[in-house]
This record gives sequence, structure tokens and C-alpha cells, in this order.
Amino acid sequence: MHAQYLVVGGSHAALEAISAIRTHDPEGSLALATRDSRLPYSPTVLPYVVSGRSAPDNVYLRTSDYFAGQRVTYMADRGLAHLHPKRNAATLSDGVEIAYDKLLLATGASPAIPPIPGIDLVPYHVLRTLDDALKLKAAVAASRRAVVLGGGLVGMHAAENLVKGGAEVTIVEMQPQVLSAYFDRVAAGLIERAFVENGARLLTGRRVVKLSPMATGALVHLDDGEMLETDLLLTATGVKPDMSYLKGSSVARDAGILVDDYMRTNVANVWAAGDCAQARDFFGERPVMNAILPDAAEQGRIAGMAMAGDPGVKAYAGGVPLNTYNFFGRHAIAVGIGATPAGGEERVRQDEARRSYLRVVVKDGQLQGIFGVNEFFDGGVMRQLILRRVDISAALDRLVADPLTTGREFMSRLWK
Repeated sequence: MHAQYLVVGGSHAALEAISAIRTHDPEGSLALATRDSRLPYSPTVLPYVVSGRSAPDNVYLRTSDYFAGQRVTYMADRGLAHLHPKRNAATLSDGVEIAYDKLLLATGASPAIPPIPGIDLVPYHVLRTLDDALKLKAAVAASRRAVVLGGGLVGMHAAENLVKGGAEVTIVEMQPQVLSAYFDRVAAGLIERAFVENGARLLTGRRVVKLSPMATGALVHLDDGEMLETDLLLTATGVKPDMSYLKGSSVARDAGILVDDYMRTNVANVWAAGDCAQARDFFGERPVMNAILPDAAEQGRIAGMAMAGDPGVKAYAGGVPLNTYNFFGRHAIAVGIGATPAGGEERVRQDEARRSYLRVVVKDGQLQGIFGVNEFFDGGVMRQLILRRVDISAALDRLVADPLTTGREFMSRLWK
């Protein structure tokens, strides 16, 4: 089998690449291979499948008719087993080899299973695929005593669903606070407070040292000698790209597949985008992993345009984190970098009665980051202010006082 364009992956980066390719080249043969057995969906919707807010049949990003209309050969349940870049070929998990002219690796990431002694002896859940979500949903309904390992977004979403389902929930997080990759201690404290008030138990700065099987689940051994019995164990300690298919190839990788500002790898005819790609950081030249939906879509679009030879392609500006999080009827959002850079300043506003918090980080008159709990502003607009290096110094006071309206004022002037 031969494809002029071969895209491996089944989510935002892959789909944006296909759209970009077809915009410039409507005729070239195009194949998409994905290890998932289903039509494409976004991992970001999975917590809502677990909670029941999203029906499994309504989460798909594209239909079979879409792929037929775009003349895309859609190959489900076929992951990438081996890459042979010297001869422009790839072997899929079913043994079929595909020759390609140009290849995009948009293979995403898989749950990082913590190396805890005994983890291979006990039943546990992860949340990365739709099948994972359906299994976890069923388990949540039956759980009475749950332990969640990891206080990141996935773990906190799942913990909330368990609490609402009536389970006794304990969250174990190694860091001194939850959501440390997104929020500072004050913001995290407001989130933690909501969980505790709703019945969850939070154990921060704690480590699991061993897991033991029990008839009804697992026994969790903590570093201070405490033991927790659980009938549902969720490991939510992060994700990492599965790059085993690169073994023996010369494709450069670090934490992910290293790419330039057009998503090209160091190997001819091979691009990478999305959660498996390690691209330039907007705030520095070092390559970083930035596993968020807007970046995956942008990287996929750039890669597709570059693969198709579209002259309108523009270089990747660099990764700017953006994460939104809703919890117990409240909301939080984090955009940009949290640490105040040398020569920068921060503005903080907090209202204890409203349990709201806003922190704005600025350097040289340009926004570097904005973080809020129960504060309303448009994260997409703030991300664009950062990417466009807009001088906000004259409006800084207004931005801190009313970030939603001030952001929209900038948008109305600049987004033309």
C-alpha cells in the first residue's frame, strides 16, 4: 500500500493536518491510521463521559462520511509498530506496511504508570481513551471507597465524579498542592477547599510506597505508614508519548519527538505534532511538551500545510499553556507561565467572600500569564495577547480590575 500523505493518530493534531492538506492538495492520496478502534474524539471530553454529561455516541469529532468526502482512507485499530524512514515506510500493528511520501506522527500520549511496587498485582483504572472512560464510569457507580493517585486535572475530575457518586474519596498527591503545573499555592488552596468541603480527603506531599491486593480491590501503603483500603484505584500521574515505534530509527527525541517551527523532525519527510511532539517554548528557545488542545490543533495545521507545500504556512510561535477547569460549580483558568520572570511584576486580586483569585504576570508591558479562580475572562484572548506580544501597560489596571471586558476591548481592536 502507498499513500502520498500518511497521518498516524486520531485526534486534533491529525484532523487539523488532514484539513490543511486537503485545502492545498485535494487530490493526493491520504491515509489515516489510528490505534483506537473508534472514530476520532478528544481526550478532553473523557471526564464528561465519566460524569454522564456527555453521551459516548456524541463525542466524535468526525464521521465516516467526512473521511469518505475528503477521500481519506481511515484505518482504525491500527497503531504504528515500526518506522522505516530510510525507505519511507511504516509498519502498522497488524503487520501491513505502508509506503509514504510524507508522514505525520500525531500519535498522542499514553498514561504514565507510576513504578510503585505491587502495581502489577492490583486492579486499577486510567483515563486516556473512550474505553477507559466507559470502564471508569461503571466503576464509579459501584465504588464506595476510592483512591486517586495524582492531583492533576484528570485525577481531580475523576475525584469529583466519585464524590458526587457518594464514594469516600482520597486523593494522594506527591507535590505540596494539587494542580501544581497550573496554579500557585493560593489558587490551588481555593480548589482544595472546595473538595474538602464536599467530602474528599486530600493528602498532599505524600507518596505511595506499595500496593497490595485485597479481595475487594487494593491496599494502598503510604510513606508515613498509613494504609488505605480501596475498591477503586485510579492512577492519574501524567502521560508520556509512546515512541516505541521509533526504536532503531534516527528520529531525534527527548521527552517527545523533537521538531522545528514547521513541525519537521530531523529526518526527511517526517513531521510530528500534538502530544507526542516537543516543540519550541514561546517563553524560551528550549523545546517543551505542551499537551493542550489549542497547541495540538495549531501544530497539526502547520504540519499539514508544510507537508502539502502550502506557501501560506507560518512558523510556530511557540507553546503557551492554556488550561480551564470546572469543579463543584466553580471554575479556574490558567494561561501562560506562572513564575514571575526576572524584571517582571505580578498583580494579585483576591476576594475571600467570593472565593475568587486573580493573578496577572507582566514583563516589559507584555502579558506573560494570567490565572484565576472564580474570575471570568477569555483564555483564548489572553493567549493571543501573549502570542502577539501586545503592549498592555496602559491598560494593566483595567485588565486586573475587569479582565473579561478589557480582553474583549483588545480583541475588538486587534482581531481584524
